[in-house]
Amino acid sequence: MSTPSPTGNEQPALRSDDSVAKQLFLGNIVEENLFPYPQIRARDREMLGAMTDAIDQFLADKTAELKQYDRDAEQPAEFIQALREMGLFGLIIPEQFGGLELSNGAYARVLGQTSSHDSSVSLTIGAHSSIGMKGVLLFGSDAQKQRYLPKLAMGEMIAAFCLTESGAGSDAASIRTKAVRNDDGSWTLSGEKIWITNGGIADFYTVFARTDTPEGKITAFIVEAVWPGVSHGPHEDKMGIRASSTTTVAFADVRVPPENVLGPVGKGFKVAMSILNSGRTGLGGGAVGGMRSLIRLASAQAKERKQFGQPIAEFGLVREKIAQMTVDCFAAESAVWMVAHLIDGGGSDYSVEAAMSKVFASEAVQRASYEALQIAAGNGFMREFPYEQITRDTRILSIFEGTNEILRLYIALSGLKGVGAGLSELKAAVGDIFNDPIKGFGVLGTYTGRRMREATGYGIDRIVHELSPRLRKVAATYEKYTVELSKSADALLRRYGKKVADQQHAQKRLADIAIDLFVGLCVLSRADSLARQSHPAADEAIGIAEIFAKQARRRMARNVRGLERNEDEAIERLAGAVLANDGYMWDVI
Repeated sequence: MSTPSPTGNEQPALRSDDSVAKQLFLGNIVEENLFPYPQIRARDREMLGAMTDAIDQFLADKTAELKQYDRDAEQPAEFIQALREMGLFGLIIPEQFGGLELSNGAYARVLGQTSSHDSSVSLTIGAHSSIGMKGVLLFGSDAQKQRYLPKLAMGEMIAAFCLTESGAGSDAASIRTKAVRNDDGSWTLSGEKIWITNGGIADFYTVFARTDTPEGKITAFIVEAVWPGVSHGPHEDKMGIRASSTTTVAFADVRVPPENVLGPVGKGFKVAMSILNSGRTGLGGGAVGGMRSLIRLASAQAKERKQFGQPIAEFGLVREKIAQMTVDCFAAESAVWMVAHLIDGGGSDYSVEAAMSKVFASEAVQRASYEALQIAAGNGFMREFPYEQITRDTRILSIFEGTNEILRLYIALSGLKGVGAGLSELKAAVGDIFNDPIKGFGVLGTYTGRRMREATGYGIDRIVHELSPRLRKVAATYEKYTVELSKSADALLRRYGKKVADQQHAQKRLADIAIDLFVGLCVLSRADSLARQSHPAADEAIGIAEIFAKQARRRMARNVRGLERNEDEAIERLAGAVLANDGYMWDVI
C-alpha cells in the first residue's frame, strides 16, 4: 500500500473520456490519468486503519475455525452474523442508506485484508458488494434504493448475482432463463442458474433473463428469495473457497412485479457487463491481500528452515522466488489501485483496464501460491499448514468474473476496435479528398504523421512527467513498446480485416503486450510517487520498477516476434488431430 500524500490534496482531474488501455493501441500514453500515482481519500484513510485492525483482531483469533469451515464447506450462521455486526456488508453503500460509502480503492483494500486471512470470507463479502447488489447502486431507481439498500447495508439481506447457466458461461448472451411480461406489467420468471456464490444464504438475487422484447433480448430483475417459486440447491462440493456458499438457484414461474426490473427493459446485458467491470477491483484487492500473506509466510519459512547447515533463505533459487513474488505483488497492487482510482475519479471507460488488472492479479497470486508451497516443501503439501488451502482457493480467480481467456480476447478486440475505426476513417478520407479536401487531407495527415513518427522514432508519445534517471530508463521501455503495440495492431487489421476476430492466438499476444504496458506504467507511476515522498522503501520500489520493465520487455519482444513467426498453424493441426481421436494417440507397446 502506498504512503498517503502528506498534504491530503485531491487528485488532479482525469481525462474521463479517454481509456488509458485503449489509447495504448493507438500509440498514445495518457499520462494525465497515470501521474501522479493516486492517493486514497483522506476520509477513507481515517476509516481504513480502524477497519483493518478490527478485521485482523477478529479473524486472527479464528485461524482454527476458518480451517474447519473449509473442511465442513460451510460458514456457520453465527459467523455470518459476526460479519454483519462488523458492517462488512455495507462497505460501498452510501451513508444515507446506512453504509460506509467506501471508495473503490478503500473497498479493494478491505478485501485485501480479509483475503490475507481467508479467501472464503472475502468471497462472501465480495459477492454481496462487488456484484450481488452492485446493480442497484449503478442502475437502481430511487424507489429500489430506498427499499433495498438499507437492508443490504445491514446484512439483513445478503445479495447474490445470478447470471451463469449450464449452457451460458462466458457466452452470457446465450442464457435460457426466461421472463415473460404479463398483461398487468409483471413478469413470470422461469429457469435455473448455476455456481451462484452466496446462493444458499442470499435473500436478494440480481437475476438476468431472456425477455425477447422490442426493447432488447435480456433484462435484469431484482428477485427476493422468499418469493414463491424461488429455491436453491445444496452447497456445491468445491476444490477451493469451500466455506463460501455456492449453489444452484431455481425460479419456477416466479412473479416479479414491474417495479423490480433493474435498469431499462431489454438492456440486461449492458447491466451485467457494467456490474462485472466495476466489480473487478474487489477481486484484484483480494488477490493482492493473498499475495501479501504468501510473501510473509514464505519469508518466515525460508528464514526458519535450515538445510546444509544454513537457512534456505540464503539459497539463490529460494531468494529468486521471494523476490519474484514481491515484484508480482507490487505490480498487481499498483494496477488494482490505479483502476480503482480511474473508477472513483469519474472515468467513463475503464472496462479494459479493469480486465487487465484482473488477469494480471489473478495469475500472479496463483504463481505466488505455488512458489510459497514449494518453499515450504513437504509441509506445503500438508493440510495442517496454510499453503495447500491457499493454492486451492486462488485457482478460481482466473475463472471468476470472466475467464482470463475471454478477457484477453476482450482486451485485444477492444483495442483493435479503436484502431479499426481509424483505418475506416482513413479509407473514407481517401474517397473524400476531392469532395472535401480539407477533411480528407486532415485525416490522411494525422495518420501519416503517426506512422512516420513510429517509423522514425521522432516525435513518438513521450512521458513528459519528470522522472529520476533510473525511472527515465524504465519509461523508455514503455514508450518503445507502445509504438510496437500500435504498429502490430495496425498490421494485424490490415492483414485480416474483419477476420481478425478469428485470430485468437494473435489476439492473446496483443493483449499480453497491452497488459504488460498498462501494469508497467502503473508500477512506474507508483515508484515515482514513493520516491517523491521519500518513502523508506522507495529505493526498493524503484528496483521493482526496473526488474518489472526488464522482464516485461522480454515478454513484449517475444510477443511482437510471435505475431510474425510462430507455430500457431502446427498447434491448430495437432489440436485437431487429438480432438478427432478423442485424446492422446500414442499407446506404449
